[in-house]
Amino acid sequence: MYNPDNHVMNSYSALSDDEIFGFEDRYGAHHYERLNLVVRQARGCWITDANGRQYLDCLAAYSAANPGHHHPEIVNAMAAALLGNYASVISNVVYTDPLGVFLKKAANFAPQLAPRFGSNGNKVLPKNGGVESVETAIKMMRYYGWKKKGIKDGRQEIIVFNNNFHGRMISVVSFSSTPKYREGFGPLTPGFVSAKYGDIDEVKKLVNANTCGILVEPMQGEGGMKVPPPGFLQGLRDIADQEDILLTFDEIQVGLGRTGKRFCFEHEDVVPDGLILGKALSGGLVPLSIFMTNSDLMDMAFTVGSDGSTFGGYPLACVAGIAALTVLEEEDLVGSSARQGAKLKAAIEKIAEKSSHVKEVRGKGLFIGIEVNKGNAMHFCRQLLDLGLIVNDSHGHTIRISPPLNINDDEIDFLIKNLKKVLL
Repeated sequence: MYNPDNHVMNSYSALSDDEIFGFEDRYGAHHYERLNLVVRQARGCWITDANGRQYLDCLAAYSAANPGHHHPEIVNAMAAALLGNYASVISNVVYTDPLGVFLKKAANFAPQLAPRFGSNGNKVLPKNGGVESVETAIKMMRYYGWKKKGIKDGRQEIIVFNNNFHGRMISVVSFSSTPKYREGFGPLTPGFVSAKYGDIDEVKKLVNANTCGILVEPMQGEGGMKVPPPGFLQGLRDIADQEDILLTFDEIQVGLGRTGKRFCFEHEDVVPDGLILGKALSGGLVPLSIFMTNSDLMDMAFTVGSDGSTFGGYPLACVAGIAALTVLEEEDLVGSSARQGAKLKAAIEKIAEKSSHVKEVRGKGLFIGIEVNKGNAMHFCRQLLDLGLIVNDSHGHTIRISPPLNINDDEIDFLIKNLKKVLL
């Protein structure tokens, strides 16, 4: 727990909060609804303002800071790379050893993907922000439909799900069911059809001769912290196998220990054909994402010139990625997520039993949503900020609770104590 006697304030600037608010308002796009807090320092599970007050971070930047902010092992690895002159971006016309080592570690971090295509290992294509790897996955599924299924190029269809969130680039917002993500940004990209999340019968009805892929979040984050019904992922796996289409899981938010398993798909023991990871992949310190699939599929779809990224897989990001995956393993953050998440969810469910505000509590591991009756989750988020907790809403109606995976017992108690103050 934070001890104010040990506090030493470090900050990038000595500018006041009001000056920072003014700069954001004058020079930045107004594309986020923000809480009125300027972060001056972040360490572990805590965020510090200009006055030295600390706030428990219960968002972890939407799972990007799974190992906690500025984890020393990851920071030290990155600092060594910078000081050792092997961190700079390098042209992809040559090789770097951080990329090679990272690719091996990431490829072997997951089980054999798309095993129906052979047990020949996984291959990884690195990018920066998660949405870039979503688009890489879309390319993979479309190419497979054209190359292997004989679908006329331009007719390929991918099944997605209502209330999905895979990013905000044009192709991705084209299949969002949230109007504000799409309106005014047309013409939108065709080739997507959407089903109700969790409804396997509706998925079956959408499959046709042009279907080449299914893209799904094994648990929805921005869609309201939704857990699919038991058997849903297995049902998707069965359809994909029967219809010869690629099943891709977007685990950018829910992978790498967030739900109490290394990968969210392990809750149903269902293995996808393609896997998208990001956010926590670098410990939250630099942008890094990947699309991973069976080696044969990767080699089929991506040849020289068919894809590329100047910063995708650059040395500093790879060094961070290697360290972050090592920390996840060596510190048993998956086990911590399962244990602390079970404790936290049980305590929240007890609060919900007595609260007139709570409609439902759902989630797994440290990925928990508290849906409120009046759909005014942000109202409670602002109250919790005043009490020293940083949380946000999901889909307007749900309070999102997703702290770093190394949250300790005292921090859990602090979180529960303050949830009681606003929900009871």
